[in-house]
Amino acid sequence: MAKLTPRDTDFNDWYNTLVVRSDLADYGPVRGTMIVKPYGWTLWENIQSALDRRFKATGHLNAGFPLFIPESFMKREAKHIEGFSPELAVVTHAGGEQLEEPLIVRPTSETIIGYAYSKWVQSYRDLPILINLWNSVVRWELRTKLFLRTTEFYWQEGHTAHATAEEAAFETRQMLDIYVDLSVEDAAIPVIPGEKSELERFAGAQRTFSVEAMMGDGRALQSGTSHNFGQNFAEAFDIKYLDRNNELQYCWTTSWGLSTRFVGAIIMVHGDDQGLVLPPRLAPYQTVIIPIYKTDEEKSAIMPVVTRINAELAGAGIRVKMDDRDHLTPGFKFNYWELRGVPTRIEIGPRDVAKNSVALARRDIPGREGKEFVSQEGLPEIATKLLDDIHQAMFEKARRFREDRTVDVQDYASFKEAVKVGFARTWWAGNNEDELRIKEETKATIRCFPLEQPEGKGRCFYTGREANQLAIFSRAY
Repeated sequence: MAKLTPRDTDFNDWYNTLVVRSDLADYGPVRGTMIVKPYGWTLWENIQSALDRRFKATGHLNAGFPLFIPESFMKREAKHIEGFSPELAVVTHAGGEQLEEPLIVRPTSETIIGYAYSKWVQSYRDLPILINLWNSVVRWELRTKLFLRTTEFYWQEGHTAHATAEEAAFETRQMLDIYVDLSVEDAAIPVIPGEKSELERFAGAQRTFSVEAMMGDGRALQSGTSHNFGQNFAEAFDIKYLDRNNELQYCWTTSWGLSTRFVGAIIMVHGDDQGLVLPPRLAPYQTVIIPIYKTDEEKSAIMPVVTRINAELAGAGIRVKMDDRDHLTPGFKFNYWELRGVPTRIEIGPRDVAKNSVALARRDIPGREGKEFVSQEGLPEIATKLLDDIHQAMFEKARRFREDRTVDVQDYASFKEAVKVGFARTWWAGNNEDELRIKEETKATIRCFPLEQPEGKGRCFYTGREANQLAIFSRAY
């Protein structure tokens, strides 16, 4: 099997080749679509599960809403239709006839949610409504990239309605915190939570918050967003309730979402020149067992041990794969599973059986340095602890990489150099025109104003004016 293009040589080619070769996904027949293969879908299922339990722990319930949305719905919130108009897929004919009103293939569900909530909400007793959807949406992208930006993609989108502005504000931040927790505790990805600039807000939102991560080439990826709509959509869709004083009030609404681009983040943050390096808590398989034998006699001695260890690991809750394919060499299997990023590998040969041991290798440290011989006794506990150690090591490696490529800048010249390789952290007092000009000249945008801000004020690197907030700029996917 040909080697991958090194990341430092051509990061784009490395990524595109790896996604296909590692069996995560393939290209669909329609431009910009993707086929998510079982290995990639299992990774997405594990992300879903990690999020779903967090959503339900905070009182949210899952529901399903239609794929098709009347065109008139999209036009009710002016900024919303303006923001999505270039990306809409429109159905004009169905059943052999032209439709009276064109239908929009769902790019996001705020409008159809608004229609439903306007019927469901009558009194303050009906609030809050806390709903999440697991679905796919369609946005007609010009430049596509598997997982990162596709015409159709899978995601979750939460939609809530509240009686007060304070409840909506709490919801917006609570869901942002969940995305941070997923990133750190499950994906081993250090992220910066913060608020978007006015230009980068979701169409129709009063405030948008996001988690931003640095990829392996220094560029940023927005990995989850949470939006506070205020009463914009409530007014557009007439979502009203009678309060405790029997007065009619508009609701306050939010939405929040994370998509399969999070799979792309995992690939680009942790992957190396040998392939995927998957975080143990999300990996489809956490360990693979490879029996090593040359003769039928050796096989008959080894396989009962392999089968026993496989059962012990599975019984301990470890996602384990036993690779007993006879027609492939152990070396081929090593490379096969290394490419697919399985966090640990267990090798069992005749000597290991005789010594009651196994060879235990970790994917995040390739080669001999990442391999040790351990006893078969207590192997589930040893493997579980190693998986936790790998998670922490992956997180720290990614955090150090981000810190090394984050530069505090005071002038435009140093800013331009910083965004070529990573993040520029700087005081900002510019306006929308300044922000657009910088984007045009450097391709860098304000990723967010971090929630954690230093005390005091500083001097804006671009305008020279006094600034009271620090911003993260970067080129982004």
